[in-house]
Amino acid sequence: MPVYFISDLHLSEQRDDINQALISFLKKLPKQTQALYILGDFLEYWIGDDHPCEWFKPIQSLLIKISEQICPVYFIHGNRDFLVGKRFAKATGMQILDEPSIIDLFGDKVLIMHGDSLCTQDESYQTYRKWVRKPWLQFLFSLLPQSTRFKIFGAGRQKSKAKQENITNMSILDVTPEAVSQVMQQYSVNILIHGHTHRPAIHSDAIKPGMGTRIVLGDWYEHGSVLEVSEDGYLLYSFDFNSETNHFVL
Repeated sequence: MPVYFISDLHLSEQRDDINQALISFLKKLPKQTQALYILGDFLEYWIGDDHPCEWFKPIQSLLIKISEQICPVYFIHGNRDFLVGKRFAKATGMQILDEPSIIDLFGDKVLIMHGDSLCTQDESYQTYRKWVRKPWLQFLFSLLPQSTRFKIFGAGRQKSKAKQENITNMSILDVTPEAVSQVMQQYSVNILIHGHTHRPAIHSDAIKPGMGTRIVLGDWYEHGSVLEVSEDGYLLYSFDFNSETNHFVL
């Protein structure tokens, strides 16, 4: 019974190729799947659960079907969709997990998270992250008109893009080894799975030389990135998009 992990799809109305690729992936999910984990940035942005999304309904229907007929679907907030709430979770059949969370994978104690909190070199982002995750601030934001919330998110995205274009040291956008080692030792785990950085890989020596494995999920901008875990081990792989049919080429 395999377990699947995905993250950083950045679903939006503007990228129907990604939406269709996800739909194809979900339709082909094996019936013996044990669980599906979505580790943040599932959506390009989310201004609140009162936001109507007609384009998302086919995906919503599939997620409900999977959660009812195949396996649980778990979700961890990312830096783009941290406003996903209980109403969205109920409408999709997802179960929202704390970040980070510890899960059991075939006898392995594994820590899962989105990963943005590990990018500690980006001090300005960490300050921003600390504030926007405060429940009282999110509540006040939810009281604003949707048009105002859209404008705030749009301004934030433009500011973020401008910041990234002016960065000379790109390592600031990656996780820091010290933060990785610290969190893995804090939770007493030897395996960490996260997304956010868009740099899919399996790293050894995550805690210290000879100890610790860090698995990084990839984004879905150009192809799908999936981690499959089974009794046989951990397999990180990608799917190419077929631009003509908007399905995965298997």
